[in-house]
Amino acid sequence: MARGVFVVFEGIDACGKSTQARRVAAVRGARFAFEPGDTPLGVELRRWVLDAATPMTPVTEALMMLADRSHHVATVIDPALVQGTHVMADRFSASTLAYQGYGRGVDLKDLEAATEMAIGTCRPDLTILIDIDIDTANERRARNAEDRFESADAQFHDRVREGYLEMAAHDHSHWFVVDGRGTPEEVAAVIDTRLDALNW
Repeated sequence: MARGVFVVFEGIDACGKSTQARRVAAVRGARFAFEPGDTPLGVELRRWVLDAATPMTPVTEALMMLADRSHHVATVIDPALVQGTHVMADRFSASTLAYQGYGRGVDLKDLEAATEMAIGTCRPDLTILIDIDIDTANERRARNAEDRFESADAQFHDRVREGYLEMAAHDHSHWFVVDGRGTPEEVAAVIDTRLDALNW
């Protein structure tokens, strides 16, 4: 049985990645996955990591995200792929590098090493970065003061965005950047064209 195709959707909050990941999964009969919180353990980790009222160092934040990812890969993503099921994921390893590395300042080499341990051989076949500027993101959403990431300042989100763009620029064969400022239908058309090229 052929291994399933693993596609990850990344980007800053309000870029539209969740909408597109769910849409593609529904249209193509794939498993929709998301991080953090796609497992019972992940639900508890998500509650702690997103709660802005809970003091947490950047390293602790990163390790909690990686714990969720390790469990997610072992119990959801990899088993589905082995069975030949395609997986469309809302966030994966690049999120930790972007948010905790570029955004929070955790050493990137340390994060990359920890990520290798968390995900093992599970790698996306394609990462789709839906890119929008901070002003557009702010127009689309009301910031949640209780959410650790949404409540962060604009400079933090700028660093996250630049981190994503830098990662994409260094790996054109596995990353695809989409301008997320268009309508959901326009963004979907660009994404579908790229996915069709995967021949699945």
